[in-house]
Order: sequence, then structure tokens, then C-alpha cells
Amino acid sequence: MLLFEDLPHGPAHGNGNGRFSSADTTSSSQVSSAGFRLRPSQVTWEMTRECKWKVVSSRPAKRNWRERAQVSTAEAFHLIEDIAEMRVPLLALTGGDPLCRADLFPVIEFASKRSVRTSLTLLPTPKLDRTVIVDLKEVGLMRVGLWLHGSSAELHDAYWGVRDRYRRTLEIIESCHEVQLPVHINTIVARRNLQDIDPMFELLTRLDVAAWNVFFFVPCNQENREEMLSAEETEQVFARLYEGSGRVHFQVKTTEGPHYQRYLLQQRARETKRRFLEMDAVRCAPAGVNDSRGYVFVDYQGEVYPSRFLPVSAGNVTHRALSEMYGESPLFTSLRDGSRLKGKCGRCPVRAICGGSRARAYAVTGDLFAAEPSCAYEP
Repeated sequence: MLLFEDLPHGPAHGNGNGRFSSADTTSSSQVSSAGFRLRPSQVTWEMTRECKWKVVSSRPAKRNWRERAQVSTAEAFHLIEDIAEMRVPLLALTGGDPLCRADLFPVIEFASKRSVRTSLTLLPTPKLDRTVIVDLKEVGLMRVGLWLHGSSAELHDAYWGVRDRYRRTLEIIESCHEVQLPVHINTIVARRNLQDIDPMFELLTRLDVAAWNVFFFVPCNQENREEMLSAEETEQVFARLYEGSGRVHFQVKTTEGPHYQRYLLQQRARETKRRFLEMDAVRCAPAGVNDSRGYVFVDYQGEVYPSRFLPVSAGNVTHRALSEMYGESPLFTSLRDGSRLKGKCGRCPVRAICGGSRARAYAVTGDLFAAEPSCAYEP
């Protein structure tokens, strides 16, 4: 993990002003005179990194004395109060396995009593059964998130390296339906499951999910770089998502794929037989949620990041309010400055709507402001 202050700061590049459109119709966020959201549309908190796929001894594992403990219950309540004051539309709890935290239910109940809508991403571990689903709804949980990295057991279980995760996930979805708790599915799309988009649409339709969140793979090291989609492959996925979303009842959204906004504008231009750059929609289209733009990730130790895939920290919630870091930190404000974007991202006419994945640019080049590596559009 790096602090933004540790990174070299070169001259700004590009010729854009980095402003969002004043016609941003996203009801979940206010926009400042400088053009960025005064509050995020979503805060994701990684409650823990602990996960036990199998039943093991209850004896606590030894922790390196140098490692800071995870966010305490009192610190979690303070974070939720800050989120409530910002009126953030959604707090997404994730892990590891959040069921490993003894204070999970009090945290959700605390958020519910402060009118913070909360979703929870769970893993199909032995801790999770129907009674847990019932209890989660009773304390105020609004939605359950689950991972499905393929439309078959072979694809999904191979991702985790654990057998029967696919079957267990489908069982949990059924349990959520029984108590009328909505389910959203998360999928990381990479080379391994590139051709599985249409089968996933079919599966999720049968499972009657509320939403599908498609994560575009961001490499964390050189060894897994080959799993990252090329620009051409990304366009193929965009095409399948666009076609499929028109025939399903559930919402389809992307994470680390902000250039899908550009793709949508291009398709609408073709359908209305208008030139892409002459469309009024380009000027008034709502800015997509991106790294630092409408999204904040808080890790299990309280470090604040623009994305869970961008390991550059703006600070820690145990030392400074999340609202201050989101609105005023050098890291977040610089990432919202479109004039810093380099290469074709800096020249792109829709940079204020898209901005590219800063996490992927950093992972590939080491430069926060480099051009999006997996975008096929040439300005």
C-alpha cells in the first residue's frame, strides 16, 4: 500500500477541464461547483480479510505484531455515522467473509437505524445457512451480494479452487428468495470466462437476480497480467452486455469498466443515426461512477482508496473523517482533475463521463493518469 504523498508528481497533461456535466441526473449524488460529487454514490467497506472455507478450530490465529488490527466496532460505528451524515445512498459490506466478524449483525443494525441502506457480499462458507439469511434481513439488510465467476460449476469452482461452491451459491440464492431478500451477483470477467457472457445472462435470468455487477479484471502483479482483457476483447464484452441488457429485467452495471459509458453513447448515436460527437447526450450524459468519482473503498484496517484495485491510500478513517478525505484529499481531488489525464484519455471528448480505469492504468504502467490500457476508442 502506498500513500499518495509517496508518489512522484509530474506536470499535468491533456487539455480537458475534468468537469462533470451540470445535467448529471444521478439522484444519488450532489455535484459541486467544481463538477465532482460532494458525496460518493457508494462506500464499500472490506470488513475483514478472514475467510474459512472449512470448519476449523475456533482458536484464534496468531497475528504479526507489526500488523495493525482490523477496524474495531467503535470505529465502524463512527464510520457509519460519517456515511449517514453524507447521506451516501449505499454502504456495501464485503470481505473476506464478513460472517467471521462477531459484530456483523450489530453493524448492520446500527446502519439501518441511521437510514443507511446496506448490502452485504457473502461467501458460501459453512457459516452461511438459511437461518443467517433470515437474521440478516431482520436486522435491516437491504440486499445480499454473491460471487458467480461462471455459468457452470467447472468455471466457478475453478476460480476459487474449492469444490461445490457453485452448488452452494445457488442454494443460498434460493434461501434469499424464500425470505424476499434481493440478490445481486458479482462476476470478474477475464480471459478465462470471456466467452461466458451470454450463458451468464441465461443463468441469472433463471435465478431471478436483482442486479449483475461485471468487474473487469485488473492485474495485481506481472504473473496474472495475461488474464487482463485486451481492448478488442473488452469491446466484445461491451457488445454482449449491451445486447443482453436489453432483454433482461435485472440491472447490469460495470466496475473498472467506465469506458462502457462511452460504448453506450456510441450505440445510441448509431441507433438515432447521429454523429457520436454531435450528440447532445455527450454534453448532458451523467458521469459514470469511477475511481474517486462517486466511489470509495475502505479496507479492513481503515485505509481509504479510490478503488479496491488501486493500492494508493488517501489516509485512514481512524485518523480522519471519510467525508474529508473524499472531498479534499490530494489523491481524490487529483484523480477528479481531467486535465491530468495523459495520452488518448487526455484527448478524449467523453473523458468527463468516463475517465478510464485509473486502477488498471496504474497496474499496467505505474502511472495514475496514464491512458486506459483496455480501451479501443481512438479520439
